[in-house]
Amino acid sequence: MAINLSKGQKVDLTKSNPGMSKVVVGLGWDTNKYDGGQDFDLDSSVFLLNANGKAASEADFIFYNNTVGAAGAVEHTGDNRTGEGEGDDEQVKVNLTAIPSSIEKVTFAITIHDGEARGQNFGQVSNSYVRIVNEDTNEELIRYDLGEDFSIETAIVVGELYRHGGEWKFNAIGSGYQGGLASLVKDFGLDS
Repeated sequence: MAINLSKGQKVDLTKSNPGMSKVVVGLGWDTNKYDGGQDFDLDSSVFLLNANGKAASEADFIFYNNTVGAAGAVEHTGDNRTGEGEGDDEQVKVNLTAIPSSIEKVTFAITIHDGEARGQNFGQVSNSYVRIVNEDTNEELIRYDLGEDFSIETAIVVGELYRHGGEWKFNAIGSGYQGGLASLVKDFGLDS
């Protein structure tokens, strides 16, 4: 049974699941009724961060146009442009044992494509979540439902996998940003 986290909670991942090395991080969302006449496209992305909390290069920013990073250890499985249907809208496969030692954190975000220009924000999004599944057994291990706390934000850092004492843990972050993807890219040390 999955552990349900609240914002700010941290939980062991590999210590409590010995021998597990491959996980799938599923991200999902629904858009509320939106009548702005524009498409509503949410995107997941991943930032591979060093000990200083920064991405070393643009290769450490994983998204629908750069789907593989960390020497093949992190793979974004593709863009879902509508968010329709049940289950995960986008997924990222992570091989924890293959992540280079220079990467301390694998940070997951959801952004609204052109959110500011289209007058869209996370106040128009519901049922957002991130979950971690054991790839070998398909067992859901961790789930974090983001709730409805975001009204004007166009980007959310949902959570991160991070190294601690030789093990991997998960931190439910749930921090909203204005300025969309560009603000995240800048915060993580990359030019927008």
